[in-house]
Amino acid sequence: MITQDAVLDIARDAIFNIIIVSAPLLLISLIVGLIISIFQTVTSIQEQTLTFVPKILAVFITLMLAGSWMMNTMIEFVEYLWSNFSYFTSM
Repeated sequence: MITQDAVLDIARDAIFNIIIVSAPLLLISLIVGLIISIFQTVTSIQEQTLTFVPKILAVFITLMLAGSWMMNTMIEFVEYLWSNFSYFTSM
């Protein structure tokens, strides 16, 4: 039977991996949104939909560049879970 500590360790590792993997996309989206917001403030353009296309393009390009790293990180975590499956179930 798996212990509560093991479940909490797995959950902590999963949340940490989610944060690490999603960080590049979120940071790029934040930076592009900030740049577009500054541009809108300087030029007095108050179009709400102006930020969507640049953000989507930036996130897509970041996903193309960092996608393999993101996938490898998630694969390593899943391999860790599967390789220790017998350890988790024997607790």
